Amino acid sequence: MSYKVKDVSRALNELTGGRCDKTKEANERFFVRKTSGIKGKSVLENPGLVWGDPEMKVDKIAVMMTLNESAIELAAATGVQAIVAHHPIADAANSGGVPLKTYLDPYGIAVFECHEAFHGLHPGISYLHGHKPSFVSTNFGDIPGNIVFVGDPLPEVKTLGNMVDRLDGFMNLDKEREVLESLWQIYGTKEIRETSVSAKSKIILGERDNIIKKVLHIFPHTGFNAEHLHSIKKENPEIDTMLTTISRVYPGSELIGEANDMKMNLVCGNSHAMEIQENGIPLAYALQKRLPESEVVIFHDRVTSVPLAEFGSPTLRDYGKTMADNHLTPKEETMDEA
Repeated sequence: MSYKVKDVSRALNELTGGRCDKTKEANERFFVRKTSGIKGKSVLENPGLVWGDPEMKVDKIAVMMTLNESAIELAAATGVQAIVAHHPIADAANSGGVPLKTYLDPYGIAVFECHEAFHGLHPGISYLHGHKPSFVSTNFGDIPGNIVFVGDPLPEVKTLGNMVDRLDGFMNLDKEREVLESLWQIYGTKEIRETSVSAKSKIILGERDNIIKKVLHIFPHTGFNAEHLHSIKKENPEIDTMLTTISRVYPGSELIGEANDMKMNLVCGNSHAMEIQENGIPLAYALQKRLPESEVVIFHDRVTSVPLAEFGSPTLRDYGKTMADNHLTPKEETMDEA
């Protein structure tokens, strides 16, 4: 059986409960403009089909988090006709600096997004982190998108150590470390870093054997602050463990100081780099179920940091130095004139 782009649209609309239906006024709340106030840099989330001919044939679908030129090239080279990106897509920004239509049309690729339209459809993030929410707010403190969970630990998650070990297992961290170590051997340096290993789950306050009684699960990037922490703690005095996910807290964060003063445990769970596992995998299986004759693959980003002196072949490094010296470095006389 062969599918079309419009069948992928239908499947996304079904699995989101109709949130990708662009004809319904009730869905306008999922067309969200994201902006930091930087001129010309806002983006309007547009759940569903972003670019592509609805009648185009689709046999192979890739699910990923954030569209980029590497993904477009991989899709074209491996026979993918439709990319379903979780995060919103901006013209040129997500397509190598060139307009989507002039890049995707020649390759015969359609792209979709579903970000806010997908959020809240499953309890997977709390489950992966080992608790079951008894309280959920998506606008805590009257801030839209300020998501807060209060949950009870699952029976098998008794301690902080149980929580981080559970995450390491689900995220396949042993395999990720093996991949990183293989890069060390190939490049001959242990200075290479990789996101999933560097930003893995971590106990910030507390010890591995500390018992978990009640979990406060927050997302720092949504606007959760110390005032909110005191408020939710007052409403739920049994909370003894704060869990931060997607975004994290680092030294200097007021949340760390407040949690320490309140004698709470504090754990950084999965970072945003793990969202392909948290949201991408459920999305991919839901698409596969609705389009059973299609091939669904995961595009997994693996971002590494490599010292400049170790990156590429010796000839490539020489090339880089030559270009920098001869074309990208001001001549001495120009510098003197300045």
